[in-house]
Amino acid sequence: MRRLLFLNGIKAFEAAARTGSFAAAGIELSVSAAAVSRMVHLLEERLGVALFERKANKLVLTQAGRAYQSGLTPIFDALASLTAQVTAPSGVRVLTIGVGHTFAMRWLIPRLSEFRSEEPDIEVRFTTGGAEVPFGEDWSCGIKLGAGDWPGLVAEPLFAGDLTPVCVPRLASGLKRPADLKGPSLIRVTHSTEDWPIWLKAAGLPRINARGPEFQFYGQALQAAADGLGIAMGIRPYIDDDLAAGRLIAPFDLSVPKGMRWYLLYRSFQTEQRDFAAFRRWIMRSAAEPAARPRRSGRAGRN
Repeated sequence: MRRLLFLNGIKAFEAAARTGSFAAAGIELSVSAAAVSRMVHLLEERLGVALFERKANKLVLTQAGRAYQSGLTPIFDALASLTAQVTAPSGVRVLTIGVGHTFAMRWLIPRLSEFRSEEPDIEVRFTTGGAEVPFGEDWSCGIKLGAGDWPGLVAEPLFAGDLTPVCVPRLASGLKRPADLKGPSLIRVTHSTEDWPIWLKAAGLPRINARGPEFQFYGQALQAAADGLGIAMGIRPYIDDDLAAGRLIAPFDLSVPKGMRWYLLYRSFQTEQRDFAAFRRWIMRSAAEPAARPRRSGRAGRN
């Protein structure tokens, strides 16, 4: 027989541990911070162990509290997922993917028909993702660029974030070696200012300073490059299709690791969900396919 002590207290503790405060937990649970504090205190009394160290304006989990929370959060996530499945209209199979706009437009959506042909009964929904967006409670999975460290989530690598300059063939014809690059023509991305310095240092040209037009997102910068505005720093897999079609050219052989990878993120219990398992198999297989060999107009090597 299951020994479930004080479920309201367990909910209150998990929310406080996850959000870091009684006030935030209270907002989530639609009760006051004082009510959350009382429920957690009653839970600690019934368990006979302290779950938090109460400090001025701060909650610190004890060792027992960390162990309890690390087990509870996946259970509540799984319960929420199960409830959503049970309450969904009969026959509706929904997969919700948290993904950044540029990744969706430049890699995922162009290939989605392949998945739909394999799994026509699964309705795929996109929601706003990206590096700065927290993993959503309603997400089946997410796709993010990072170092692979997302506590509480499984992170499976999809692509290396390799960097290489790209431009239209007309501009590539004048680039015989990396030293031919000029700062004013190098298109920048606001949230990835390190990309050009990383590549230029590897090319032996640390003194070149990218001073071209600046855009907020990779997708905007790559569109500007495709329109002939300058040379953008391409990152896989955003540039794969443009290189294969010849819309963009990689004028140099030098490809440099960004130091991050693209990952498929999900909660461990999702592996038991049939629809997610089908998507996971498909995207891992698609990501493993070799990228089309880029067409180059310039010459390999450094300056």
